[in-house]
Amino acid sequence: MSKMGNGISPENMPTSLNTEADTGLCHICGGESICEGLGVIRFDVPVGDPRFGKLFRCPNNPVETDIDRHERLRRVSNLEAYADRSFYNFIIDRPGLEAQEKLSLEGALTAAIEFTKSMDGWLLLSGTYGCGKTHLAAAIGNARLQQGDNVLFMTVPDVLDHLRGTFAPSSEVSYDETFERIRNARLLILDDLGAESPSSWAQEKLYQIFNHRYAHRLPTVVTTNVDIDRLDPRIRSRLLDGSLIRHGKIIAPDYRTAQKPSDSLSGKWHYADMTFDKFDTERNATHEEQANLRKALDYSMAYAQDPHGWFLIMGANATGKTHLAAAISNHLTAHGKETIFITVADLLDYLRVTFNPNAPVTFDERFQSVRNTPFLVLDDLTASGSAWAKEKLFQIIDYRYVAQLPTVVTTYLQIDELDNRIRTRILDRRRCFPFSITARDYPTRFRSRSS
Repeated sequence: MSKMGNGISPENMPTSLNTEADTGLCHICGGESICEGLGVIRFDVPVGDPRFGKLFRCPNNPVETDIDRHERLRRVSNLEAYADRSFYNFIIDRPGLEAQEKLSLEGALTAAIEFTKSMDGWLLLSGTYGCGKTHLAAAIGNARLQQGDNVLFMTVPDVLDHLRGTFAPSSEVSYDETFERIRNARLLILDDLGAESPSSWAQEKLYQIFNHRYAHRLPTVVTTNVDIDRLDPRIRSRLLDGSLIRHGKIIAPDYRTAQKPSDSLSGKWHYADMTFDKFDTERNATHEEQANLRKALDYSMAYAQDPHGWFLIMGANATGKTHLAAAISNHLTAHGKETIFITVADLLDYLRVTFNPNAPVTFDERFQSVRNTPFLVLDDLTASGSAWAKEKLFQIIDYRYVAQLPTVVTTYLQIDELDNRIRTRILDRRRCFPFSITARDYPTRFRSRSS
């Protein structure tokens, strides 16, 4: 072996390196110097040897022990925030888990470890928010960083934001440069697929990234908390290719709350006794009111049996809107459907608390869990609220409108009193069936009877 043939000799090195001539120890690895402090060597081999003229990392300084390189790679990988994620601290035996939930965690961990070793094909990790998908994805990235690989870890919304940002006049990098870096990364980890805006531009950019990596079989990890069937069909078809992709499906709940996904968000336990058979359609009601309440009950029961599209229940306060919405949610939950029932005011508070530095989950995690839940009940929609609150609420409603996700909304407002952007979606009769309860509220009917 010989030193690097670039005209540099030990006597021309900086003073800090010249000490090697006196001690015989390398300043990089601390062992016997064979690279003269350069960190690379060149093999003294014949011209025909494939190693001829090439530089190789000094064997006394293996990449696994190169801390400086690891730190540089971690900075460009976007994994600094997840530096503590590893396979060793991924907990499978969590309190309160059922046997099948533990098995799903064990299976996903095994799939992640095997992928890390082979770096062959793709790995898809799916499951509800907080179940451990991101932990495993980051653990894969950290393990490969330790082996000196270039890793790029990004949430899908961030990928699209980075691409959009290159169009700004002040951008220091071009669109092509950013796009190429993402789609050709040695290992690309795309976290939270399905959380992105469903615009045609976003779908096209994602498809181009997915298709390029699929065609070239580049190692890729994808996490998602949405049903694969709801993804762009072009991406879905690639994620279902069993010859390339291994699927680790986690059915365990959010480990940060140790609760089922719906219960950690939902206030429906307060309305557990609100069922269809307890909905009063007769007491002290006129014939017209009884007929109206029976229709409301019939429509609600029919929707619960086949929850497609949206169901809007309007009416004055205390007329039974919440009871019917809760009954729908309770019926679906009893039949094994994942549901979230929450008042709009509680929802906004639930999102705001994530701004606390000590919050156990991020805003994005909570926002996406509501936006993507298979069935959502938004109780007591009002016209008031800050600009931020109105925007977040619209984003949830608009996403579910475009994705055609089953949704029940209750409100005391008339349709023309709703926010214009929400009103236009509710007026679409292809997606939404509105019904107005015109009966008097229960307190008025009871007072009328007692008087």
